[in-house]
Parts: sequence; C-alpha cells; structure tokens
Amino acid sequence: MLIIFESILPIFLLVVIGVGLRRAPVIHESLWSGLEQFGYYVLFPALLFHTMVKIDFAALDGGRVSFVSLIAVGIMTGVSLALWPLLRRAGMPATSVFQTATRWNGFMALAIGEKLAGHEGLAVIAVIMAAIIIPLNLINVGVMVWFSGQSRSFKTFAIRIITNPIILGSGLGVVLNIAGIPVYDPVLTTIGLLAAASLPLGLVNVGAGLRIADALRPSGAVILSVALKLVLFPIVAVSLALTAGLDSQTVLMIGLGAAVPTAMNGYVLARQMGGDAELYAAAATVQTVAAFFTIPVVLYLVAQLAGG
Repeated sequence: MLIIFESILPIFLLVVIGVGLRRAPVIHESLWSGLEQFGYYVLFPALLFHTMVKIDFAALDGGRVSFVSLIAVGIMTGVSLALWPLLRRAGMPATSVFQTATRWNGFMALAIGEKLAGHEGLAVIAVIMAAIIIPLNLINVGVMVWFSGQSRSFKTFAIRIITNPIILGSGLGVVLNIAGIPVYDPVLTTIGLLAAASLPLGLVNVGAGLRIADALRPSGAVILSVALKLVLFPIVAVSLALTAGLDSQTVLMIGLGAAVPTAMNGYVLARQMGGDAELYAAAATVQTVAAFFTIPVVLYLVAQLAGG
C-alpha cells in the first residue's frame, strides 16, 4: 500500500504545484488558458500518437482490453441515465452529474500508469483511451444535445467529433501502426519530445483548474458524482477485467483508468452547451482531491484480487 501511495505521490504533487502557481502573483493569468489549449491541441495528441504508433497491440491483448473498457463505459452510461428521473426530481443538474460520472482524466491515468508500470502501463492506458475516447465523446455530446434544450444540428455534432484533436492523434497512430507505415525517425523523435512534456505540464494545468473552495462544501450532486466515478466505475471495470481473464498487470491498469477523477475538459462542454458548468468544476475538484486517497486503495485491492 505504501509503495503504491509513494508511486503516485509525485503525480499529485504536480497537481498541487499547479494549484499554488495559479494563485501565485508571479505568473500571468493568460498563461493558463494558453497552456490548456496547447496541451489539448498539441501535447496530448502528440503523446497519444507517439504511444499508439509504437504499441504492440498483439502483446497487449488489445481486443479484450478494448472490449472490457467499452462495456464498462456502457454500464456506467446505463446507470447514470437510469438515475436521471431521480436527479431531476431532486433538482440536481443531471447533465453535469452524467459527465462527471463517465468522463476520466487521461493525463492522470497516463502519468500514474507510466510511474507504476513504465511503457507497458502507458501502453495499456493508451489502448483504453483509443477504445473509449470516441464513444465517450459521442455519448457525452449526445447527452448534452438531447437534454440541454438547445438546438444542435447533426452537422455541428459530427464536426465536433471528427475534429477532436485527441481522436485525431490516437486514430492516426493506430492507423499507421496497423498499416505498418513507418514514421520518419526525426519526426517521430520530435513528436516524442512533445509527448514527454505533455504529462507534467498537463498535471500542473489540472491543478491550476481546480477550485479548492468547492471541496470544502460539496453538494449532494457532487458527492453522488464521487461515488459513481471513484467507487462504482472501478468496481464495474475491474469485475469485467477479471471475468475476461486478463493478466494481473492489465487488470491493474484497467482499474487505474476507472479510478482516476473526471476530466477537466467537460467543464468547457457544459459551459458551451447549457449544462451546469459550476457544478462540473466543483465535482472535478472534489473528485481530484478524493482520488488522492481512493486511487491507492483501489490499486491495492485490485493487486490483491488479481494476484499482482
């Protein structure tokens, strides 16, 4: 347990550094929005491309990993939608609860996976991302379109999906890998340098986006989002992975992917499409703080169950 805690501590310390720097008077406010855009459009896609283009999918049993991940997302989607009538009657903003229960922080999962299991851990998380990024975006955008009460054309919906830089980066890497098309080595090295910068900068930016005051007075909707994302999601994903007979290291990484808090970029979607952006920011903050304690517990229990 202590080893797991110490392994992920540097990840959370980077988040804490982001919290402190955002509130320090030495850095201009404009840096953070620029860093967020740079990470979203350049660094994170570079990391996913670089990882996916070098993965040995056969060695990772990518088919079963993808299948388990997709089923887990499907179950969480079903549970969250089933709660919809109860949330509406309780006056809770259901779209933001849905988003914070199903989205996940890829930056954190990749960083912890690499810390715990090196390139193999990074590769498993990348396979999970490649499998669920498109479905998750389709589901969440679709839910926002359907329940926001605002008119959104199919064309707008399709453009939002096919121009997503994360989808483009991971998709291109998969295509080149499967097709056996080599990438010119200096180009791949350049992309690798960008990829190396993505995780630390991304985690610092996660910290910069947190709203610490919200963690001190969580609402019922925020607490529900924590229970769904940090407790139920790992239980569902790990149960499926064990049933599928995956090896212990892969089960551990699947558990990690399910145990990380929600992604910060859902806040932008909530703000743009009529959701409760304030609730999303509060839920993301509380989940990130809680995950500092829940992730080591989840990883320890998964390691015991999987025999790792």
